Amino acid sequence: MSLTKIRLQEERKLWRKDHPFGFFAKPVKTADGSLDLTTWKAGIPGRDNTLWAEGTYPVTITFPDEYPSKPPKVKFPAGFYHPNVYPSGTICLSILNEEQDWRPAITLKQIVLGIQELLGNPNPDSPAQEPAWRAFAKDKVTYEKKIKEQAKRYVNYSFN
Repeated sequence: MSLTKIRLQEERKLWRKDHPFGFFAKPVKTADGSLDLTTWKAGIPGRDNTLWAEGTYPVTITFPDEYPSKPPKVKFPAGFYHPNVYPSGTICLSILNEEQDWRPAITLKQIVLGIQELLGNPNPDSPAQEPAWRAFAKDKVTYEKKIKEQAKRYVNYSFN
């Protein structure tokens, strides 16, 4: 069994024992019903007292064959509105970048908590999409309105 698979089985055990309240994460099932440990679907709740509070936001986490040496790719749905999310949905976050702050010791729990933090506290120095970044920097009314509209779309998000 590969180091990647061993680590992902361990991550799954840790997650099932201890994960933050309101979050969910599961490996996807393949056509034959087995689990694909390299692709996970997860939900990240917006933090209380933020514009994001009403929603639980879907992400797909794809672990490369070189994991944990290389970080997973984490994506919201395409078109997700946030200054640090590319139009494709890919999240721009230093702990997910092997040239920046990725370390093999970073766990799934730390990744999803980092993304939750990023939702409410965008990094203006790392823009990934022009419209959300510009609104965040220069037009808070528009930014807040768009975030609240997006939150409503994900109020009861879950997956099976």
